[in-house]
Amino acid sequence: TSVATGAMSVWLTAEFDTHDSGFQFVSKHAWIEPWGISWHLGVDGISLFLILLTGVLFPLAILGIAPHNDDPARDKPYFAWLLLLEAGVMGSFMSLDLFLFFVFFEIVLVPMYFLIGGWGYEGRVQAATKFFLYTMLGSAFMLVSIMATVFIASRSGVGHVTFDLVEIAEHADFAASTGRWLFFGFAVAFAVKVPIFPLHTWLPDAHTQAPTAGSVVLAGVMLKLGTYGLLRFGLYLFPEASLWSSRLWLGLAVIGIIYGAIVATMQTDLKRLVAYSSVAHLGFIVLGIFAITSQAITGSVMQMVNHGVSTGALFLLVGMIYERRHTRQIADLKGIQAVAPIFAAVFMIVMLSSIGVPGLNGFVGEYLILIGAFLTYPWYVVIAATGVILAALYLLWAYQRVFH
Repeated sequence: TSVATGAMSVWLTAEFDTHDSGFQFVSKHAWIEPWGISWHLGVDGISLFLILLTGVLFPLAILGIAPHNDDPARDKPYFAWLLLLEAGVMGSFMSLDLFLFFVFFEIVLVPMYFLIGGWGYEGRVQAATKFFLYTMLGSAFMLVSIMATVFIASRSGVGHVTFDLVEIAEHADFAASTGRWLFFGFAVAFAVKVPIFPLHTWLPDAHTQAPTAGSVVLAGVMLKLGTYGLLRFGLYLFPEASLWSSRLWLGLAVIGIIYGAIVATMQTDLKRLVAYSSVAHLGFIVLGIFAITSQAITGSVMQMVNHGVSTGALFLLVGMIYERRHTRQIADLKGIQAVAPIFAAVFMIVMLSSIGVPGLNGFVGEYLILIGAFLTYPWYVVIAATGVILAALYLLWAYQRVFH
């Protein structure tokens, strides 16, 4: 099933008309008509490659690593949860109806909770509960904001109750103060999902305790629901509020970049090191979104995909090491290159792409973000650029200790 979904996402990418800036492959049907809720899906340039990434990553996560359990009978629920997770992520990236998006955004929580809690490692139950509570609390803010947005829009410009994202964005006329309050309701939910400093504390635990397939999917596509949401719903519905609050988000993004990199350097657990590197990398994506220039936003969309590829691959490779050595402690893993030179070479390339070395995928997005953000907020970029140097420090040092 996941391979078929992946093949369809490749076909979708091939058939996508790059000259059309609107939504394509639209599927729209009335669902709950009295409330203006519809089944409304569509794909544009922002969501296209995230859908492709989701379609490709899930089969790799399923094929690459066997579930971490002693009882083969537990394989069936494991794959069922993974496929439900894929459905939720795909739906979130395609939804153009606020209610439908909220349903898919929440569906994602349930399989991830059970995957971490049922097939994770020693501290899995606590990590799963922490993940669930953080995200549910953020989503509560979003639900209030969605309801308020719909009812205020129906009285100011739209003229009737509808949850249609495009219709609200094009016709609603929010007062500045109203738009700011509504924007923050959405932004809190997405900030938890990204996660932006200081709402990031659930992420290292969830990553470390999740089964390898869960970590790959969490880093590869689930964290992107947050950055995608900020772009699709934050900037699109509330441009004035996004610009007004941009310095706050840029400040938090830069703190996340530096903090994530410093804490990653201190980690003794290889998987936890990669988890903290995600906090730093996602800080770059948020920086690009709120710099509000075309280069920076383009860079952010690219970096969402590139981070999914390189960090997803890192988690897969760390999972392979754990399957063979049954430890993730950096101090216990020295000299792997002597016995597994090809594996060491693959790890090296993936790690360099995560650092952002020119010629590899991680460079292009980060470079565009830094160039674009420098036009509007140069000092934030000067500080953020040190994060690239710190990324080289913690990843190369970890590589040296594990493989040499």
